[in-house]
Amino acid sequence: MSTPTVRRRRLGAKLRALRGELTLKEVAERSNGRFVYSKLSRIETARSAPKTQDIDALLDLYADLGRDVSGELRAALLMLAKEETQHGWWNSYRGVLTPVYEDLISLEAGAHSVSAWQLGAIPGLLQTGEYARDIIRATAMSEAVEAHVDALVQVRLARQAMLTRAEPLILRAIIAEQALYSTSSTDGLMHEQLGRLLTMGKRPNISIQVVPSNAPLHVGQSESFSVLGFGPHADLDVVHAEGLTSALHIEEREQVAAYRDAWRQLASVALPVEASAELITEIRKGI
Repeated sequence: MSTPTVRRRRLGAKLRALRGELTLKEVAERSNGRFVYSKLSRIETARSAPKTQDIDALLDLYADLGRDVSGELRAALLMLAKEETQHGWWNSYRGVLTPVYEDLISLEAGAHSVSAWQLGAIPGLLQTGEYARDIIRATAMSEAVEAHVDALVQVRLARQAMLTRAEPLILRAIIAEQALYSTSSTDGLMHEQLGRLLTMGKRPNISIQVVPSNAPLHVGQSESFSVLGFGPHADLDVVHAEGLTSALHIEEREQVAAYRDAWRQLASVALPVEASAELITEIRKGI
């Protein structure tokens, strides 16, 4: 049995919510032989990777039963199922990536938006190659990471393609001012990195705000995190939280809502986008 991924769990939870008061047996009976109880149970409990045609048929059934199955919801759930059964570009790095990192990449690939807060570093989706190399080395807390720095840099840069695809990922990044002053033994590294922030910040799908160093104490003092959003369906959203030696995904609705609120609080204490760009420009001039 394959290990349940975040995508599979989010899909199963939403299908369980759509089922409502019906039992799995009743749904199976109304499917005219398309589904059996055990198959529906495996899908809802994330014990198997469902096929997109099964999800499509199940959503048709729920729509016929009067459930609110909008086109947007159908697209989001089919995306989760499709990503589950397809091999993404990151599969070639399977020996390098942790399961949590694999889940993050696949979630980013299907997400509508990412709302990120970074306390001490530039967000990975906005890093240059040289900055990524330095930060990966500086934060490596295991021999496994130290042995695969080049591959991890390649992965980090490959993730950024989502920002420039035909329907780009929306990135709302908030960065602590202290992260803009990071020093490196590589000449010109931060000058180039801040230049990339200014360039990427001009894209319509990207906003960058800076929390100034003189801001009052705030909710983001303890950790960096990202809220991966799936459009209007907030119950599909997932939080990626980062620690020193590990990272995790938070899926419980109340906890995700707390992180979403925390991000909004950070946005309120951060400088507006234009003022943030001006601050980045001034810091860059002094480097």
